[in-house]
Amino acid sequence: MSEAVAESKLTRKDFVSDQEVRWCPGCGDYAILAQMQKVLPELGIPRENIVFVSGIGCSSRFPYYMNTYGVHSIHGRAPTIATGIKSANPDLSVWVITGDGDGLSIGGNHLLHSLRRNVDLKILLFNNRIYGLTKGQYSPTSLQGHRTKSTPMGSIDYPLNPISVALSAEATFVARTQDTNTKHLSMVLQRAAEHKGAAFVEIYQNCVVLNPTAWDHTTKADVRDDNIVFLEEGKPLIFGKNLDKGIRMNGTEPEIVSLDGDITEDELVVHQEGRENASYAYMLSRMEYPSMPLPFGVLRSVDKPSYTDMMFDQVEAAVEAKGAGDLNSLFNAGDTWVVD
Repeated sequence: MSEAVAESKLTRKDFVSDQEVRWCPGCGDYAILAQMQKVLPELGIPRENIVFVSGIGCSSRFPYYMNTYGVHSIHGRAPTIATGIKSANPDLSVWVITGDGDGLSIGGNHLLHSLRRNVDLKILLFNNRIYGLTKGQYSPTSLQGHRTKSTPMGSIDYPLNPISVALSAEATFVARTQDTNTKHLSMVLQRAAEHKGAAFVEIYQNCVVLNPTAWDHTTKADVRDDNIVFLEEGKPLIFGKNLDKGIRMNGTEPEIVSLDGDITEDELVVHQEGRENASYAYMLSRMEYPSMPLPFGVLRSVDKPSYTDMMFDQVEAAVEAKGAGDLNSLFNAGDTWVVD
């Protein structure tokens, strides 16, 4: 960080662009935008070193509203473009903004490979279980039976679980949070920003127009405490309005137990986000409503060499072994011929 930036500390206002924010009234994207603008100044990264890349969808307006560099790219290809940006300049902090439709349908292949390569990107997937911008078709995360304009008799697709997908691709940082829980959202965004490698964050976000009840079980005050377990490193999995329920293992399966009787906290699963083997985090990701509480927080965070670091190490090794070379020599190397 330059001395000029260090002397003049950035604030939230520095990250607010001059563009009018245009989402539907009540959309959770406003809260996510506000928390992002709040978190970035705390990282101490100059604005000119931050890039937001988006695909297509409501969430993809994001780059316009951040007073940083940004690219509003094409449908599903944001991870690919972001990979190119990070590879060209590894000093940049590169964020990908996507949705359940943009990132998991047409963009699914690009998302998977950016995660498995451990490209140093921060990927935020806004999940509202619907196509919002194109007016309400079902998405890869829509539940079976969900009626939309494209599934008038109810969807027959099995929905994707975004964090399970990310963990299967060996993402080194995987987390889940929600637009309405701004304190938790802010914490997760900061953790993702600090991670070196592919950081994937699923953000529950209601589409207030086309799918307003998608996450009622995690937002309504009378039920949310029984449907969410907040993950804290080194602490047992306890949840419930009165913190009287826990998760323990029954063989290879997690089960809910009551802490009112003979069962103690010592019998519960203790959260360890740093496990190298992703099977524990994957088990957490398969805890799904209504049979189990939904895990919120960081499911996995492990250290692993990033794609860009390994790429530059390889380039340096090649230059050291063969010299810098030049483009003209490369064009004329190998089998060439001249056409008179």
